[in-house]
Amino acid sequence: MDKFREMQSFAAVVDVGSFVGAAHVLDTSKAAVSRHVADLEERLGVRLLNRTTRKLSLTDDGQTFYQHCSEILEALNQAEGELSSRSAEASGLVRVSAPFTFGVLHLATLWGLFLSQHPKVTLDVSLSDRAVDLVEEGYDLAIRISRFPHPTLIGRKLASTGMVLCASPTYLRKRGTPQHPQDLVKHDVISYTYWSSRDEWQFDGPEGAVSVKTTPRIHTNSGDTCRAAALLHQGIILQPSFLVGDDLRSGNLVEIMPAYASAELGIYAVYTSRKQLPLKLRHLIDFLGESFHRPAWTR
Repeated sequence: MDKFREMQSFAAVVDVGSFVGAAHVLDTSKAAVSRHVADLEERLGVRLLNRTTRKLSLTDDGQTFYQHCSEILEALNQAEGELSSRSAEASGLVRVSAPFTFGVLHLATLWGLFLSQHPKVTLDVSLSDRAVDLVEEGYDLAIRISRFPHPTLIGRKLASTGMVLCASPTYLRKRGTPQHPQDLVKHDVISYTYWSSRDEWQFDGPEGAVSVKTTPRIHTNSGDTCRAAALLHQGIILQPSFLVGDDLRSGNLVEIMPAYASAELGIYAVYTSRKQLPLKLRHLIDFLGESFHRPAWTR
């Protein structure tokens, strides 16, 4: 058995945390990865991994060997990357997951630009506000909007977006403008289902942290639906600036209680590992980083 293949399989299992995930990263079968690791352990005469039904962990020998493997594979990856970036052209399929509204408003026009620069690359873009499992569902890259990237993933921050409390002028003339977060209890609100705190809205104001339990008239898993309801004077929304920025500039929506700030979220490109990053994926991540250097909603 090829020593490099054994080391590659072993390192992938440790990096991803499962044989199934390693098989996906290496584009091979779970049985092949298991065989490579077993052959490696037999050849070395030591156990490298503790296997249980729930998780994998490194033995002391495994930890030592993994450190050496990582250094060797990383050195080889860097050497190949330097050469390939000079002489090779990015090619192949990249599967991307992105939030629906952000994908429509701010990513849709970028894909064609990227492909025009890399004609041998193809894209499979899926829009969903659900946080997909990159390994299990076979995605190369996901765009996530959150306070922090997932701890098991590598994240490159592309931009920031603030959560803005706002409503239409017509609604505010009719119902009055809240002056304090607790005033929201008496107002109609439209709530976004995937917001981490659900109906408990949190703010940071002059007196410190403030939390208020709202009673929404509408629950929805669509930021676009929240925005549409607010524009039709149905209530108050808490939505990201990348969605409502144009409405605030035009006056169709008005920011409420600017002294009470809500969350500042990062927009991240996340992927499973820095090691053996394909050229096509490296170029796409760099392209997105450059594209959001000055986001449209902050201009």
